[in-house]
Amino acid sequence: MKTDTQTCCAKRTGGGGAKTDVAVRRFPLRSAVFAAVGLVAWWAIYRNLALLSQWLTYHVLALREGTHLGSAVEFLIFEVPKVMLLLTLVVFGVGIIRSFFTPERTRRMLADRRESLGNVLAAGLGIVTPFCSCSAVPLFIGFVTTGVPLGVTFSFLISAPMINEVALVLLFGLFGWRVAGIYLGTGLAIAIVAGWVIGRLRLERYVEDWVYQMNVGAPAMPEQRLSWPERIEYGKTAVREIVGKVWIYVVLGIAVGAGIHGYVPQDFMAHIMGKQAGWWSVPLAVLIGVPMYSNAAGIIPIVQALLGKGAALGTVLAFMMAVIGLSLPEMIILRKVLKPRLIAAFIGVVTVGILLVGYLFNFIF
Repeated sequence: MKTDTQTCCAKRTGGGGAKTDVAVRRFPLRSAVFAAVGLVAWWAIYRNLALLSQWLTYHVLALREGTHLGSAVEFLIFEVPKVMLLLTLVVFGVGIIRSFFTPERTRRMLADRRESLGNVLAAGLGIVTPFCSCSAVPLFIGFVTTGVPLGVTFSFLISAPMINEVALVLLFGLFGWRVAGIYLGTGLAIAIVAGWVIGRLRLERYVEDWVYQMNVGAPAMPEQRLSWPERIEYGKTAVREIVGKVWIYVVLGIAVGAGIHGYVPQDFMAHIMGKQAGWWSVPLAVLIGVPMYSNAAGIIPIVQALLGKGAALGTVLAFMMAVIGLSLPEMIILRKVLKPRLIAAFIGVVTVGILLVGYLFNFIF
């Protein structure tokens, strides 16, 4: 899930003479001091979360160690603040990076690019560019009508919702850099290859006719150059908006994961989604994931619990990518600009990529 925070930049202040100049000069120093103190506090809390969760679970709440309830509650108390701390820090940093990548600048960077290079660039830009399902149609129209090739556009549309800071933070916080890196690499590969294949199929005729008939001759609005204080404010606003919207999904997802962690027998999940479950487990996971409406914040804690109960990494990755990358609401929204054959090709190409990832990682790990 990506939230379009480009609209929430701090407004530029004008006037004010010498007082404004002094305030702008002082702001970075004051912010740097606050940031240093905040990072020290963040690290102190993060480092002691395990001890804190155990103390709250077994001393304050007086639950018995080794019980289903105790295990589930400890999991919940430990994971919620850990993920929220990581999410806040990374969203702030990515928010500052995003202040350099407005949608207009992204379109200019991708317009008239050769498809192969364009696919790689589009997939990479999708990670740091604000995007959500509701913005799929205007972004698609803006890209296609300004000369961005169809396949390059799809590389962006696949990468942007599937690989975002929320997903990567949650994966790092719950699994470590290894799994987060695997997800990043395979997600980029799917976006690049799927976009390239769609471009090679020459499916432009299956874009709705009215898209190409739109009047896009109006000159683009000039972009404002933001100062560093404004970019820092941009990052703070991103934290308020993004974390403010996804925290409930984080808590609910971890709560479901805690229930699985504490109560679901390990043999049960290993039988359905484990390595020994058979070839059918990966496509079944994808089929289950496609109609589900969730985002990274809601699905990844559940994925962690499934892995802890014996589910295979490849099967779980395929399930997660299907939920996030083949969102049913996004397909419904894209129907406004795409004909059914192009939507079917999009789903088919991405699904094949996800299945290959699932089988590959089940074989390797």
